[in-house]
Amino acid sequence: MNYLPKSLSFDNFYSSQCNNRNRYKKIASVDVTQALGNVPIVRIGNISRVCLESECLLKLESCNPGGSIKEKNAVYLVTRAEKEGLLVPGGTIIESSSGNFGVGLAMVGAVRGYRVMIVVDTKTAPPFRRMLKAYGAELVDVPLHEADESGSMQKARMKRAKELVATIPNAWYPCQHLNPWNTEAHSYYTAREIEAHFADELDAVVVGVSTAGQIMGIAHYLKPRFPKIRIVGVDVVGSVIMGTPAKPYKMTGIGLSFFPPNLDLSLLDRAYIVPEDLAYSVCHALARREGLLLGASTGAIVAGGLHLARELGAGARILMINPDRGDRYLETVYDSDWLDRHGFTLKQDSHLEDAIASLSPVYFE
Repeated sequence: MNYLPKSLSFDNFYSSQCNNRNRYKKIASVDVTQALGNVPIVRIGNISRVCLESECLLKLESCNPGGSIKEKNAVYLVTRAEKEGLLVPGGTIIESSSGNFGVGLAMVGAVRGYRVMIVVDTKTAPPFRRMLKAYGAELVDVPLHEADESGSMQKARMKRAKELVATIPNAWYPCQHLNPWNTEAHSYYTAREIEAHFADELDAVVVGVSTAGQIMGIAHYLKPRFPKIRIVGVDVVGSVIMGTPAKPYKMTGIGLSFFPPNLDLSLLDRAYIVPEDLAYSVCHALARREGLLLGASTGAIVAGGLHLARELGAGARILMINPDRGDRYLETVYDSDWLDRHGFTLKQDSHLEDAIASLSPVYFE
């Protein structure tokens, strides 16, 4: 049976494919570090009634080669370190990471020939561990008893990374939590992509907050170019970034046990501190209603974005930044046994709408 269109013979089809391959040769002459960004932006319309009145958009950074937005940081920081002489050929990259940034560094290290050591802890999910090892990274585990008073492992991981870099020749520690280049990375990549896509009005950008690189890079670049734009941060209950009490939380990707030095609250218009059960409920709703299997922090970001849409009213155009894919959370957020074990109950239908409506923004003067 011939599956080709009647107007296209096999010879013509083969010839056209050869021409296509020749045309793509120049385009394809890049390595994985040059294949970042310009990801799809999709509109969500089924998860909430508010999407029928407002333009609720998701920038799918999960479509980057390694599955997350943190690859942009990794490529930018490594490239800058090379130019500054901080990272030399055959050197070692050492970083504290619970997941995505470590994967990004491991990916860059693989293609550029660096040894990569990632300091992890008990919150580092098995899929992340397997991904890191697949790229050739070495894992250094910090034991649970080194957690701080809020149960966070971040300070202990950073301490261990500093110890390692002091003892290994030609080692470089990017220190994502403190490095101002993180902000530059997202002005260079993410913010410019947003500007190029939205030549006309954009009312708000909703971004998760952790090291603050993403949200500050976007804010610094877009505020002068979109004078009316609202920059909205999203944090998780238990994190201290927005001044709320510290408590243990399972979320990765957003939240910190200390205030990130790169964060300037004066550039934020508001923030949402989202409960974990609501974030995970939104993750499940996105998968089942929108066909989008996305990471844990995306649930919190979309919850905040949907509340913002309600507040701004009909016609608002809101862009939410999706940091990573959901497949790396199949053993946690998308696993019913894991949810039950940690006491998370998913909200659905009207209960989900009510929970989103009940969020209370934090405003900044």
